[in-house]
Amino acid sequence: MIFSTKKEKKYTFVEAGEGHPLVLLHGLMGGLSNFDKMVDFFSEKGFKVYVPQLPIYDLPVLNTNLTTLAKYIIKFIESHISEPVTIVGNSMGGHVGLIMTLARPDLVKNLVLTGSSGLYERTFGDSFPRKNDRSYIRKKTEEVFYDPAIATEDLVDEVFSVVNDRMKGIKTVMLARSAIKHNMLNDLPKILTPTCLIWGRQDNVTPPEVAEDMHKFIPNSDLFWIEECGHAAMMEKPDEFNEILYSWLKDKV
Repeated sequence: MIFSTKKEKKYTFVEAGEGHPLVLLHGLMGGLSNFDKMVDFFSEKGFKVYVPQLPIYDLPVLNTNLTTLAKYIIKFIESHISEPVTIVGNSMGGHVGLIMTLARPDLVKNLVLTGSSGLYERTFGDSFPRKNDRSYIRKKTEEVFYDPAIATEDLVDEVFSVVNDRMKGIKTVMLARSAIKHNMLNDLPKILTPTCLIWGRQDNVTPPEVAEDMHKFIPNSDLFWIEECGHAAMMEKPDEFNEILYSWLKDKV
């Protein structure tokens, strides 16, 4: 199914279905299309699904950080949904979800993290040393997945264009640094919201020990593994991901 993208005031988002609101947050190199199969599945299962575009490249340089992104999503929920939601965050989107849940637990009924940053992650680093080398960018993109075929030409083109746009590249590095600096180990025990961790066993970016530590320190959490799966489980193993999440969620909404 192809979903139309809405633009209302400063928000660009996909909206589908009716029912309990799910807000899906993409990662630093991600976009709305990362969640296509999730939107299909959950909009037909009695959920209202929202996928807001995070304004990664639109923030003023001084405010290019994860806290600003969390405030943006808080305002989105307040203005467009006005009831507690389930947050589903991948990679940096999960980190934004953690910050939001700490700041406004009244807005987050459930928290779902997959390949989330917040403790530590392996990234491109502080720069893109071979940004003009498409084969290098392809290799780095493929490393996100267990199956390198998931890194389509379109996806590689998208990453290549970001790292070769000077301002986008700068803001990408700034947000990556913000994620590394904003370590949440001491905050995790304060998250009392029911939390579902769904992790690819072969995640090279936020490896399995990140999931194990999050499970250990978030009091009300459940951890599920997906085998032969990398950093973006909802893209690489969407059917398995959706079934795990639906089973976990259906008695919590």
